[in-house]
Amino acid sequence: MDVVVLAGGFGTRLRPWTEGRAKPLLPVLDKTLLERVVECVPPKLIDRVVIAAGYSIDEMQEFFNSSDISYDVVISVEDEPLGTGGAIAKALEHLTGEGPVLVLNGDLVSSVNVIELLNHHQEKEAKVTLSLWHVDDPSRFGVCGLESSGMITRFQEKPAPGTEFSNLINAGCYLIERDVLESLSSEKHSMEREVFPVIANNGGMAGLEFKGYFVDAGTPSSFLDATKVCISNNRYSVGIVDGNNWYSDINFSTSSSIEGTSISSDVSIGKNSIIIDCVILSGAKIGGNCTLHRCLVGESSIISSDSIISDRVIGHGEIV
Repeated sequence: MDVVVLAGGFGTRLRPWTEGRAKPLLPVLDKTLLERVVECVPPKLIDRVVIAAGYSIDEMQEFFNSSDISYDVVISVEDEPLGTGGAIAKALEHLTGEGPVLVLNGDLVSSVNVIELLNHHQEKEAKVTLSLWHVDDPSRFGVCGLESSGMITRFQEKPAPGTEFSNLINAGCYLIERDVLESLSSEKHSMEREVFPVIANNGGMAGLEFKGYFVDAGTPSSFLDATKVCISNNRYSVGIVDGNNWYSDINFSTSSSIEGTSISSDVSIGKNSIIIDCVILSGAKIGGNCTLHRCLVGESSIISSDSIISDRVIGHGEIV
């Protein structure tokens, strides 16, 4: 099948990491965020991955031209924001496979089982099948009403607390038949608000809940969570995990205290520092007697000794 990854945002919530950098190329352990998103799809199922994006096109194209990724990657360029519906419609010209198309939101790191989703889609003869995730408080999400038959019959957008009819939300991974794609408008519009309700009302939308983990890595806090999920679920092929830390360099050593942190290559950390729940990218230099808590530390940044920093995104090359 073809896979479409919706990556049209500017990554504003992860600034300054995304200033002049493509968010899909940010590293989550030993792979890019985009690779983490697509990782839920067994490679044998993928014909081509189309990235719907509107910025940092040259950077992404250069990366994928020189990478050893096993699937073909094409970028569908949005000259202006098209919403989820318009972005998918524009990507249609790049699709070459057969059967349903899998659409993935470009921030999501999850344990969704695409094989099970595909089987459910085919069994129900659905036009669209959504992966669904249970949340205790669905007031920030679009809620889906799933019947015992496995079909979705209605939606509720960001219900006030206590008014929700379900705790299942759209988990940002769905299958769409090609005749639905071909009917989409090329103008800016939303799949979630304008297309899905019509298909559900016509009895053509299925849903399948999955278990495990589901993280939207689009904010500093959730990017940390996505990294920790990958550590705890052994989603890496390079480096080593020691306790709840991941190290790109298997020979990395320090006398400092480190917990819940990923450390990329060529990083140095001085003596007697405390590093808790951080992501430290390659080339970063951290002095002695520092305390860092829930920080994203950019490439080749320098943090002076005796610094105390919490909940901050430190830019690439920044000196603190």
